[in-house]
Amino acid sequence: MKISPRAPWIAGLAVATLTLIPATASAGSPRTAAPHADAAVTTGASVDAYYAAAEGKTGAALKTALHDIIKTQSKVTYEGVWNALKVTDQDPANPNNVILVYSGRSQSKSTNGGGVNDWNREHVWAKSHGDFGTATGPGTDLHHLRPEDVTVNSTRGNKDFDMGGSPVAEAPGSFTDSNSFEPRNAVKGDVARMLLYMAVRYDGGDGFANLEVNDKVDNGSAPAIGRISVLKQWNQQDPPDAFEQRRNQVIFDQFQHNRNPFVDHPEWVNSIW
Repeated sequence: MKISPRAPWIAGLAVATLTLIPATASAGSPRTAAPHADAAVTTGASVDAYYAAAEGKTGAALKTALHDIIKTQSKVTYEGVWNALKVTDQDPANPNNVILVYSGRSQSKSTNGGGVNDWNREHVWAKSHGDFGTATGPGTDLHHLRPEDVTVNSTRGNKDFDMGGSPVAEAPGSFTDSNSFEPRNAVKGDVARMLLYMAVRYDGGDGFANLEVNDKVDNGSAPAIGRISVLKQWNQQDPPDAFEQRRNQVIFDQFQHNRNPFVDHPEWVNSIW
């Protein structure tokens, strides 16, 4: 089901009390106040106000308006991403764990690292697609960074997203072939909306490449990722759930103070692409 511009979940959304990790990175620094919302509760009215400049727009005009809105953000260092993910991706059923994006497994927050059974920082928009590495900006943007098993992360590598392939060990429901990766059904829409956020947020104006989505695989180091036709299907097939909505809110309230517009308004995907 699509979320309307004044979806009822927004009005009732309250963010649980969490250990605050400062938006500018290291633990122990003062927290930067969110410029657009109260840290505890965001109402439908305040979300509407956040997107006011995009109201009534479609196509390229909507994309430009959203870029201008979401480009105002606090930034997290790459080291700070570790602690941030422990908050944004916390298992609702176990506060000591995070949920791994492709695997769907609940795993101890303390097992982050580089070992075979550890979890690490998965760049859903592969950092080689635009060659931004781990630079503060696209390389540390929490809206596309998720915890994932080290082995599964390596299997995904920098492949584009498409349907098909062979099953991925340790990621039930995911498939891969030589040039593409298909995530499990429960996060197909999440993946699509993360990638489309990146394509709107990074347009070449921050000293980074102009990121774009296209309808092919094998994009390599080009600042592009695909396939948009499949991503649009996934956005409709898997609408935002409570976990994704909460994650968007936590990033807004506690870390970057910007939102993923396609989590709030998934219908805008078809308005732009």
